Amino acid sequence: MKHRKNGKRYNDDFRKMIVELYHSGQSVRDLSGEYGVSEVSIYAWIKKFYPIELKNGSSVTSDDYVKLQKQMLKLQQENEILKKAMAIFAKK
Repeated sequence: MKHRKNGKRYNDDFRKMIVELYHSGQSVRDLSGEYGVSEVSIYAWIKKFYPIELKNGSSVTSDDYVKLQKQMLKLQQENEILKKAMAIFAKK
């Protein structure tokens, strides 16, 4: 068996389609055989695109959650910078 270092790359639309097919009832084994994608990759995509239900009734995927965490961290850093700047300008 020959292993490729970089492997195949699939776009998010293709990945989401595979996950939707899985949620519609097809098995991972069948999807793997039909589309030539490893079962491990399909399970990773399912985990990545599986929606998490929130208390307010909306849902978010783990991928979206990671993006939101990064955005929140950036906003917190900007907020700290602005607080320090406000303190400096208030002294003048």
